[in-house]
Amino acid sequence: MEKNTKTTLYEVFHRSIKNFAERIAFSMFDGESLTFAEVGRRVAQVQENLKSAGLKAGDKVVLLSSNMPNWGVCYFAVTTAGLVAVPILSDFTGEELDMIIEHSEAKALLCSDKLFTKLSKTTVEKMNIVIRTKNLRVTAQRVKEEGSFVVPQPDDLAVILYTSGTTSSPKGVMLSQNNICAQIPMYYGLFPIDENDVFLSVLPLAHTYECSVGMIYPFSMGSSVVYLDRPPTASALMPALRGVKPTVMMIVPLIIEKIYRSQVKAKFTSNVFWRTACKVGFLRRYFHRVAGKKLMKAFGGRIRFLGIGGAKLDNEAEKFLLEAKFPYAIGYGLTETAPLLAGAAPSMVRLGSTGIVCSTVTIRLDNINPETGQGEIVAQTPSAMIGYYKNPEATAAAFTEDGWFRTGDLGCFDQDDRLYIRGRLKNMIVGPSGENIYPEDIETVLNSHVFVTESVVTEQDGHLVALVHFDTDALEAKFDEWKEEFDIKRSEWEREWDKWMDEKKKEILDFVNSKVNKFSRISEVVEEKEGFVKTPTQKIKRALYYNRKKGEQPTTEQK
Repeated sequence: MEKNTKTTLYEVFHRSIKNFAERIAFSMFDGESLTFAEVGRRVAQVQENLKSAGLKAGDKVVLLSSNMPNWGVCYFAVTTAGLVAVPILSDFTGEELDMIIEHSEAKALLCSDKLFTKLSKTTVEKMNIVIRTKNLRVTAQRVKEEGSFVVPQPDDLAVILYTSGTTSSPKGVMLSQNNICAQIPMYYGLFPIDENDVFLSVLPLAHTYECSVGMIYPFSMGSSVVYLDRPPTASALMPALRGVKPTVMMIVPLIIEKIYRSQVKAKFTSNVFWRTACKVGFLRRYFHRVAGKKLMKAFGGRIRFLGIGGAKLDNEAEKFLLEAKFPYAIGYGLTETAPLLAGAAPSMVRLGSTGIVCSTVTIRLDNINPETGQGEIVAQTPSAMIGYYKNPEATAAAFTEDGWFRTGDLGCFDQDDRLYIRGRLKNMIVGPSGENIYPEDIETVLNSHVFVTESVVTEQDGHLVALVHFDTDALEAKFDEWKEEFDIKRSEWEREWDKWMDEKKKEILDFVNSKVNKFSRISEVVEEKEGFVKTPTQKIKRALYYNRKKGEQPTTEQK
């Protein structure tokens, strides 16, 4: 791989369609396949239609679509013509989509049929042209005049990415052509790929993690990417894994945690024998190794890189992957850095670490706590954003006086220069005696309990409270055993369930407090029956649960 020099998506695209013309670039599982040459032809078709609607270099084009081969076609059609792509996550509400599109000042819309129905008539009527991503046909065209395109330069704006959680003031991350392309040698330096690799793509392409690592990188190297036409539930994912037999795959922690809890942890906590045996280190490692071989088979048998990112991975699930010798690695980055800042290859992983700082990135820690060695992670990288679109105040606040990007994350390094993320700076709770309490650390312990699926630790009236969403299947199975043991009649079921649940909450409270330091102990466990409200990227909207009265639920407006 050549050492990085400033480049563009135009150069990456045309080099690949020339070098890998007859190879498969994008395909749908059990559906159509596109060669690199066909991608090139379709890109030209989309560009011709956009130009016929009067679009000019620098104009914004919204890409609102589920994953499919034509998503990549549309992305390259826009970014290689000097236009600016605005990929939007599909999980935003209709009102949010309208607001984001208006804020972006987009003149064209590339949209899938289902998501089109979420948009208001007013938004659609403002577009010069609307194109279906399903078949690339024009469905509406308000303007008919000849536009003009240019070959983009490295520092030209390429995309605007709207961060998740938008409620009233959209925040669009502006990335240049080179911000995005500078990622390619970073990935190659960590884990080289070639035209023999096959990616299975299950995360939204509108998220920079999947777009950059899971689409642009393999396209630049002649690899093939296969998409699913539905969400990656177990029933959809497992047949695809068997059929595609991917060598590379990107996932968020939620997916692997669900697999671990349902297929591994459930087995090893099912009876006294397994629970006792797994407390013995060498036996647990042996069982995990056996389970790892089964998991490798379930993934198709060829996986050599499972990239995990987007949020913190549960410590227990990661320990399983490590002991199972499954080829995983965790990366760290943000939308504002396109995204990668640090990462590892499977041979380099260390429990709890996000790996080493990438080759063209420099990271330092600001405002270091002398007791913990932790400080805010600030980065200098060729992939640091241009800024937030039409928001100079937020842009200025995102950078230090000497021009380094502020991540807002707390971290530290070990003696081997591996980076560890400790939590978000804004989530930190200051204890009664000035102690720095990181709720994510407590949540890691909470989430390792057999009955806990997810949790949020908040401060209420000077005390730490754990909001917990329980694993209802595990709870009900355990309650059924308890009910039979004590011969509980059906008429007494509800009262006894409440009593039993109180015991489980006390058990979880004692479990956590026995594993955390004194000032991180929780005073109460509160059940979140409906689960936590999440962003389109499946991160919990933590702000909704801060300073909330006991038992209060987020309002419809908040959700």
